[in-house]
Amino acid sequence: MPDAVTDLSRTFGRDEVDAIEREQRIRRVFAAVARRYDLMNDLMSLGIHRLWKRTLVREAAPRPGQVVVDLAGGTGDVAAQMAAPDRLVLVCDPSLPMMQVGRGRGHRHVGWLAGTGEAIPLADGSVDTVTIAFGIRNVTHLDAALAEVHRVLRPGGRFLCLEFSTPWAPVRPFYNLFSFTVIPRLGAWIARSPEAYQYLIESIRRFPDQATFKGVIERAGFAEVRWRNLSFGIACLHVGVKPAPRPLA
Repeated sequence: MPDAVTDLSRTFGRDEVDAIEREQRIRRVFAAVARRYDLMNDLMSLGIHRLWKRTLVREAAPRPGQVVVDLAGGTGDVAAQMAAPDRLVLVCDPSLPMMQVGRGRGHRHVGWLAGTGEAIPLADGSVDTVTIAFGIRNVTHLDAALAEVHRVLRPGGRFLCLEFSTPWAPVRPFYNLFSFTVIPRLGAWIARSPEAYQYLIESIRRFPDQATFKGVIERAGFAEVRWRNLSFGIACLHVGVKPAPRPLA
């Protein structure tokens, strides 16, 4: 059973909802903001999200012959940075409108796959690297999603998760002020969806901090789990490895 930290299934922003309603509302959020999502990310982060994603891509370091899945990859901005003709890079996302926007941008050597974090439509042990950027907090069942990532990875495969996190204490008051006042107004103005961006901010507030999330990843069976704070902890990159099975005695 999920604990209070990982059970996201009954929350949507400040509202208490059942799991089905949460999934439906999140789908509506991303359908509403799909065409303006990347612009809003630029405005909300002052463009810094692009630097964070480059850090993720450098850490992923995809190689020839590998299979790489960018989970909740949306419009494919991260996948496009990892793609090349000598490897298979797939965006896996439940939002068809988000992926349609990405397809329209003509990303080369990127494949598109409809699927949720809790049900990745790929075979056991078929993937070398799974990345996810600012999407893990939008899954409904966090423990189930991490178990799915673990399932599809080959032994020795890596999971890289870039997510908003808990900023350093001196930064936190300014960050909270910006998050709870400026970002919803930007959502209303640019994306025409203040409710969507209120949800996104609330989902950040509810997400576990760096050390707690490290423990959640380890509990899912990953080893060598580490994290790296970015921009004073506003974002954080967690990395874990699927260990090789122990030899039979």
